[in-house]
Amino acid sequence: MGIQIIIGLIGGLGLFIYGMQIMSNSLKVVAGDRMKRLLEVLTSNRLKAIICGIVVTIMVQSSSTTTVMVVGFVNASLMNLTQAAGIILGANIGTTVMAQLIAFNVDAIAPILIGIGTVMSVFGKKKKTRDIGTILLGIGILFFGISTMSTTMEPLKDNPVFKSWLITYGRNPLLGLLIGTVITGIMQSSGATLAMLQALAISGIFADVSGTAAIQICIPMMIGTNIGTCVTALLSSIGTSKAAKNAAIIHLSVNIFGAIWVMALLGIFNAVLPVNPVYQFLVDISGTMKTASGKVIPNVARQIAMSHTFFNVANMFVMLPFIDKLVHFLETHVKDDEEESDRGLQLDDRLLNNPAVAIGQLGKELVHMAGMAEKNLKLAGKALVEGDEKAIEKVYQREERIDEHEKGIIDFVIRLSNLNVSQEENDRLASYLQIAHDIERIGDHAENIVELAENKIEKDVEMTDEARNELLELLDLTYSIVKHIREALESEDDAICMKIYEEEERSDDLTDEYKDRHIKRLSEGACQANSSAIYFDLLVDLERVGDHAANIAEHIQSLHPRKQINELQGVVH
Repeated sequence: MGIQIIIGLIGGLGLFIYGMQIMSNSLKVVAGDRMKRLLEVLTSNRLKAIICGIVVTIMVQSSSTTTVMVVGFVNASLMNLTQAAGIILGANIGTTVMAQLIAFNVDAIAPILIGIGTVMSVFGKKKKTRDIGTILLGIGILFFGISTMSTTMEPLKDNPVFKSWLITYGRNPLLGLLIGTVITGIMQSSGATLAMLQALAISGIFADVSGTAAIQICIPMMIGTNIGTCVTALLSSIGTSKAAKNAAIIHLSVNIFGAIWVMALLGIFNAVLPVNPVYQFLVDISGTMKTASGKVIPNVARQIAMSHTFFNVANMFVMLPFIDKLVHFLETHVKDDEEESDRGLQLDDRLLNNPAVAIGQLGKELVHMAGMAEKNLKLAGKALVEGDEKAIEKVYQREERIDEHEKGIIDFVIRLSNLNVSQEENDRLASYLQIAHDIERIGDHAENIVELAENKIEKDVEMTDEARNELLELLDLTYSIVKHIREALESEDDAICMKIYEEEERSDDLTDEYKDRHIKRLSEGACQANSSAIYFDLLVDLERVGDHAANIAEHIQSLHPRKQINELQGVVH
């Protein structure tokens, strides 16, 4: 019988975790834009950050996932540590919703949810319908997993050895705390550990435990799950920035401090009072339930859910006055290995947990990449006009970073496209790939210009004043075009895109005009042959920059839903 229980428990737990995963993934697709907007409106206002943490965690149904996302956001400079602290406090509250749902013991509707969800996800014509169906399917599988675990563990209620172990364990709250921490740390899911505990309660194992003894046994393990769930965030912070590490430390500190003051308070009540008022309150508000045999017993599963909710809400209020001091302490005493400005591409893998936010960060990285291309083009112009060899070296160094950014963006886009993203998001990713390529090509043309500048310096080539003035005018126009690329990427404003088209057309006209002028100067013997080759190559490079800018403007305009472009598959291949 022991083997059967273990197998059933593993199977039920597997169903629960799988149901949680597919429900969470589909929720992130359906609510991804809302999650992104929540983060965008997030300010240093602590209350907004806490509410944001609650809502996001309800969406993804995992405080570990939310905290890992926060570590990624902080590492990608999407939020500061003060905002992250508020979200972490809210995440602990948001994760209590699942325990409350499990306490309703609605396993009877699990097959209905699985059936409806399967029909919607398989036969739904619209993607949104299929996503909602997948959410229902995940909830159904989740509840079916709980039902499987509770049914599997029913024989334990008649096992005297197990009952004796429960009583012994109940007298040692530190052991319960340790068990909850270790199990959750191994599974990296507080929800899964609490689900097992609630399934044990639903099976009727506590039917013969009188008064408040059952909840007294369960609370230490419940508190332990809050500490164990920090393992995920701590692991995810390895190799990240100082701020990201601090976000994970805040998560751990909040939950450890909560465990200390709550366990101490309950210990004092147990020692001083004949009946612990906290335990009695939880028993009174949780009501009763019927076992499979029809016996009415205290609803210990609800008691666990209520204790989980009250613990995290109370801990939030207790910790709130100290959060700023904790943030200040960490920022002052935790050292970073390198400067933030040297971190390069800020596309953290943790952002993949939320495709909508990841896509938003991709857009910011394209803006940053365009800024680097703009700086390189100006430095290349300086090297050409002034013969600045230091500028030449800087251009080569930054060009390597631009190439690395393009490779990183392509890799990130491909991984994102393999996730469950909407058609609109897929089209945006396709445009981002094209934009990254065009920005990289602008960087290549800046590199071509410095190569021509090196050639000009080595051969001591002199240009006529007329040719020099023409190049300066065309350079200024090209600088303006590239500046507008960055602005258009930031705002996605059609008016700026139209400005790029106008300037690109002006660049083409000037290039044709200057070519004709230079040919005339050559025929008149007003300039040298070696300077002519450099001059014509420069005109070509500057004209091509304008062409790539026009491409980028076109892709920016296609980002709007009414002007979608081809699917990602066609772009990659």
